Formats: sequence, structure tokens, C-alpha cells
Amino acid sequence: MNLGGGAGGGSGTDLSPSSAVNQWTHALSRRYQHLLDKSTPHVLRRWIGFSLIAFVYAVRVYLVQGYYIITYGLGIYILQLFILFLSPQVDPEIQDGPTLPTRGSDEFRPFVRRLPEFKFWHSITKGFCFAFVLTFFSAFDVPVFWPILLFYWIVLFVSTMKRQIMHMVKYKYVPFSFGKQRYTGKKVASTDDKDIVTA
Repeated sequence: MNLGGGAGGGSGTDLSPSSAVNQWTHALSRRYQHLLDKSTPHVLRRWIGFSLIAFVYAVRVYLVQGYYIITYGLGIYILQLFILFLSPQVDPEIQDGPTLPTRGSDEFRPFVRRLPEFKFWHSITKGFCFAFVLTFFSAFDVPVFWPILLFYWIVLFVSTMKRQIMHMVKYKYVPFSFGKQRYTGKKVASTDDKDIVTA
């Protein structure tokens, strides 16, 4: 019995529930990627949106007075992302690729991050959204003395940033640039008007 409805043995469309779910998730992921692609050039707007999400998460944790373990884990995740954001793509200590310039005569190579700004923003925003969802499950509300976690995170942050800053100083790179670098050249002042030839 031919249930496909056509003489060729099938109509070409599979109406099983799993294929419908696959099509729906594929369409949803394409739409999500499209929105991400459109948001790429809007750096300030993206970070304002992230700030709102982080504020909502902070208010949620403050009102519930719990979920400090989740917040601590989120803090560790943010620290890890921040270190990747500050690090060069090729580590000069184990260099197998191009190195950062160390002298003025070296060729200029722009700083390339290990974690680009867009991926940093995307990962940190996803982290806050995931942590926010976890605050609705009481299984993750482990009772802890939060000042100890805060103190430990601050110690971890200071020690990690000290190591990162020492790495920056040792290999002479700055992970931030403010605006586009422009070459102005040397200004040559002409004090002698005798060189002007009039026709």
C-alpha cells in the first residue's frame, strides 16, 4: 500500500514529529543567527542590553536573597572570559606564530584577541541568561555564607589580573585601542620663501 500519495513512492515531505521539530529548531537557529549578525556593528547597544540583563539578574538575586553559588560560578566564568578577552591570540611565551612588536623598528601588527569582543559579549550575555534561569530552581539555592565567596572571588580576581598585567608588561602589548590609529607624519616647516618660484 502506497501511503506517500504519489506514483513515485513518496511525496518528498516527511510529516513525522521529529522532522517537524528539526525543521522548527533549524528555522529558530537561523533566525537567532540572523539577529546576531544584525547586532554585530551596534557595539554600544549590545552592551547596554547586556547591562539591563545583568541588572535584572542582580535584582533577582537580591530579592530572593539566595543563589550565591550560581552567582559565584557566574563570576568565575566572567573572569575566565575576561582573561581570554585581554590575551593575545598567539601567546608570546609559546610562540609558533607572529609575535608582537617589541621595538619601534619592528613591523606594526595590530593586537588580535584570543576572544573577540563580539564573542565575549555573546558568551557573557548567555552566561547571565543561563544563571537567571537557574534562579527559578530551588535545587540550586545552596545555603552558603556569601561574604566568604565574595572574598575568595576578589582574591582570585586580583591574583589573576596581576599575572595578566605582568604578562602585558613583559611582552609590551596593550589590549585596548581607542579609535582608529592615524599616521600624521612629520611636519616640515618651511621658513624660507625664496624657494617659491613665481611664473
